[in-house]
Amino acid sequence: MENNKIKDDTKAQNRATVPDFKTSNPIDSPKIMPLNTRTSANRLYSGYTNTVNKFLDINYTEIINTLNSSFVDQNDPVRLFYTIHNQVCSKIGINFSALGIYNQNSNYINVKLIDKTGSSYNSMIMLNDDDNAVVRAFETKQIITTTDCSYLKLNYLSNISNSPTNIIPLNAFGECFGVAIFSDNNNNQFFEIYKLIANYYAMFYKNRKLIDLVDRNTDTDSLTGLSNHKKLQEDLALEISQCLNNDKQLAFCIFDIGNISEINNELGHAKGDTVIKEVAKKIKKNVRNTDILGRYGGDEIAIIMPDTTEEEAKYVCEFLLYNLSCTMFDDLGQLKFSCGISLLPQSTNKQDKLTILAEQALFISKSKRAQSGQSEIVSTNDFNFWDDEALKCFAQVLTKKHASIGVNIEEELINQFHNEKIVSNEHLLDVVSSLANTIDAKDTYTKGHSAAVSRYSEALARAINLPANEVERIKLGALLHDIGKIGIPEHVLRKPTMLSDDEWSIMKQHPSIGADKVLKPNKSLHDLIPMVKYHHEHIDGSGYPYGLKGDEIPLSARIVAVADAYHALISDRPYRKGLSVSKACEILKMGAGVQWDRELVRQFIIIAPSLATNI
Repeated sequence: MENNKIKDDTKAQNRATVPDFKTSNPIDSPKIMPLNTRTSANRLYSGYTNTVNKFLDINYTEIINTLNSSFVDQNDPVRLFYTIHNQVCSKIGINFSALGIYNQNSNYINVKLIDKTGSSYNSMIMLNDDDNAVVRAFETKQIITTTDCSYLKLNYLSNISNSPTNIIPLNAFGECFGVAIFSDNNNNQFFEIYKLIANYYAMFYKNRKLIDLVDRNTDTDSLTGLSNHKKLQEDLALEISQCLNNDKQLAFCIFDIGNISEINNELGHAKGDTVIKEVAKKIKKNVRNTDILGRYGGDEIAIIMPDTTEEEAKYVCEFLLYNLSCTMFDDLGQLKFSCGISLLPQSTNKQDKLTILAEQALFISKSKRAQSGQSEIVSTNDFNFWDDEALKCFAQVLTKKHASIGVNIEEELINQFHNEKIVSNEHLLDVVSSLANTIDAKDTYTKGHSAAVSRYSEALARAINLPANEVERIKLGALLHDIGKIGIPEHVLRKPTMLSDDEWSIMKQHPSIGADKVLKPNKSLHDLIPMVKYHHEHIDGSGYPYGLKGDEIPLSARIVAVADAYHALISDRPYRKGLSVSKACEILKMGAGVQWDRELVRQFIIIAPSLATNI
């Protein structure tokens, strides 16, 4: 009984010490007219008006755990502040809390205050107000405790002007970002908690600023202020998706500054950077609002033009070139530019190919600029892909990009080959010739091999009086006889010594690769397959890939086999010099009836001397 009485007396004493918040609650006063903007009470904080301060029953471990969860879960500094206020109010009971963040550009501290009802107020405190307690705490980086809240310049706070208030600077890593303010009637008991909150909030805010800075730097080119290559590709992917979904066109343009490498070498990289920066500024000023800019490469600036036709893209680029031509630099005079344009969906609807084709157009533009001495604009519709210059530029682009995006030049050539709309035999011959020359270029020791074998095969076909259309077929098939080398690794093709057994097994795959991968998908080329697939078969059945013998080998393939062997014999190799015509013919005689068709060898030896002058 006596113990129970002591407990009841203690509870009564505790109730007597609980402050009466109603006497200072601004909601009870009809005279509240704050000078600064006040927002409506947040429903998240409703119900605090009658909250009783239970500070004597506080579980500090629970408070720390709750605050810790908030710092972990929140990403936004303002949202975190609201969460902290909510927790402090519910666990401790305070008059108000406030967050003041320093605005460096305008030299003031922007204070957001939330009272225990959830109502929020904003106040702006200029840093030149030296007498203001917030300013003093910020500048001295020292905690200031006061009962005079007039420094917040909020009239309603006069009703609780005698409440102890701690103004705690937000210090982290030697820098002050602002202040945190806490006001309650039991200030001393929770002082350490308020300091803990302020210190952790300062570190959170500093880290948030660093993350934002990294994000900006990740997406922005530091020299030009434009999007960097990564962000440009992300923007391009988004615009392509939107244009395809809405059945709209898109143009992708790349501008190149002429002779920037010479500028860097002769006048220094600082001068080159100045040029790039000024050019980027000029382009940014003169593009349309819907255009998206980014730095594509060292001296290349790209423009994404959504919902834009080829004609519109060229007009914008011409306008930009005109404005750029008016930009003069000391010691440099008037700069020249190149511009390449690719189009969606006319050129392609795939992002990687869109950029590759724009670069191809840019390379051609550079070539034209070198010839004309003037700035040039080239679109993918302005040239034939299979022109020697265009194909060379395409190879340069893919070679440059191969390591970074995994695009294989041979695969791309095959895709272009299959997608090419052949309009005539002459067109087909041009395309096949360009493709064959590109494949020959893979093997530095057999340059011009395909063209020579085609010429020899045509001559042999005429010598045995085949019909004209069959002669043309053999001429074309011989041109592509080694097309399967498109799938053979270069380290095997270019090996200067004899191939190992494993390497030879790889090499022997090229007839099947050429027939199945290159020719088979194109129905118009099916009649060329026998020459590509069987030109390494032998009369005695010892050849590859299928071990055919005698008449099992198509005549056209037997013709190509003789022509192929002859050119290999008279051509230089790393391990020997090319043989003379007579010596090569002797070797053909020795293999007649074993490796090659006996009658075809006899006919070829007759015409060989007349072919020699053209080798």
